[in-house]
Amino acid sequence: MFSALCRRLLPLAIGACFSTSVFAAAVPAGHIANEQARHIATYFPGRMTGSPAEMLSADYVRQQLSQMGYESDIRTFKSRFIYTSKDNRQNWHNVTGSTVIAAHEGKASQQIIVMAHLDTYAPHSDTDVEKNLGGLTLQGIDDNAMGVGVMLELAERLKDIPTEYSIRFIATSGEEEGKLGAENMLKRMSPEEKKNTLLVINLDNLVVGDKLYFNSGKTTPASVRKLTRDRALNIAHSHGIQAISNPGLNPTYPKGTGCCNDAEIFDKAGIPVLSVEATNWSLGNKDGFQQRAKSHAFPDGTSWHNVQLDNQQYIDKVLPGRIEHRARDVVRVMLPLMKELAKAGKIKHQ
Repeated sequence: MFSALCRRLLPLAIGACFSTSVFAAAVPAGHIANEQARHIATYFPGRMTGSPAEMLSADYVRQQLSQMGYESDIRTFKSRFIYTSKDNRQNWHNVTGSTVIAAHEGKASQQIIVMAHLDTYAPHSDTDVEKNLGGLTLQGIDDNAMGVGVMLELAERLKDIPTEYSIRFIATSGEEEGKLGAENMLKRMSPEEKKNTLLVINLDNLVVGDKLYFNSGKTTPASVRKLTRDRALNIAHSHGIQAISNPGLNPTYPKGTGCCNDAEIFDKAGIPVLSVEATNWSLGNKDGFQQRAKSHAFPDGTSWHNVQLDNQQYIDKVLPGRIEHRARDVVRVMLPLMKELAKAGKIKHQ
C-alpha cells in the first residue's frame, strides 16, 4: 500500500514518503533503494546530460538528501561530446551537467565518497537514434537509477550515525558522455582533498547482470583492497549472496579490478576505488561489457542504453523480482561495509 501510494503522488510531494528515520529503521534492506530507483526511472526518463529531465532529477535527489538533514547542493559544469551523423560528419554537442553533492561530516578530515551517475545515455550518432539507443524515453532503471537509489538508501540509514570519517554522497552527471561529471569533480578537488579521500565507491549497473562484482582500482593498494573489495565479498558470502571479482581474463583489467565507469577517473589519479556492479566477466567477454548470457530476452547479453530493455516493466517481466532482490543484496553488503570503513559510532537519540 505504501509503495502504491507513493508512486501516485507528485514528484515533489513523494519525497516525504522517504524522509523519516523511523521509516528507514522499520523497512527491510533495499526497500528504500527500490522505491527511489523506480520513482526516478518513472518520473525522470531521458535524463540525458543537460536535459530538463536531468535537471529535474538532480533537483529531486538534492531535495531527498536535504530532507534527510544533509547539506546538499547542485554543481553545474559545462562540457561537450562528439555527435556523428550518417555521412560521418562529426560535430561537438555542448552540454551543461548537474552533479548533486551532500556531506555527512565526520570527526576527522579524511573522507569516503559514495557515487552513482544520475544521467542516462544520450545518442552519440544517427546510428544510435536508428537503434533506439538512449533518448527521451529511456528509463535507465539498471543504468543507473538503481545505483542512485542505493546511494540514497545508504544516506538515509547513515544520516543519524556519527562517523570518524566524512562521507560524501554524489550523484554525478555526464558519465554516459565520457565520465564528464567525475572528471569535473576531480578537477575541483584540492590537493589536500584528494590526499584525504580514502576511498571512492562507485555504484553502477546493479540489476541486469548475472552476478554482483566488487572490483578495486588498478592503483588501489593491496592493503586497501583487503579492507574494501575482499571485505565486501566476505559480507556478501555471509548473507548467501553470490558475489565475486573480475577473474582477470584481460591483462588490461587485471584480476580483481574494474574498468570503464566514473571510478576510473579517480583510479587514474591514484585514489583508491571500489566499483560495485552486476555483469558477467566469465562469458568469454574480457571487459565485463556482456552482462549476461545472450537470450531471447537479451539478444546481445546486455540492456545498456536500450529503451525497450532497460525499463522496469520489461525487467519485471523477464527477470521477476530481480530489481527488489538486487536492491536488497547491495544494501545488505554496502551498509555494514560503510559503517566499518567510516568508523561509525552509536546512533544518536532523537
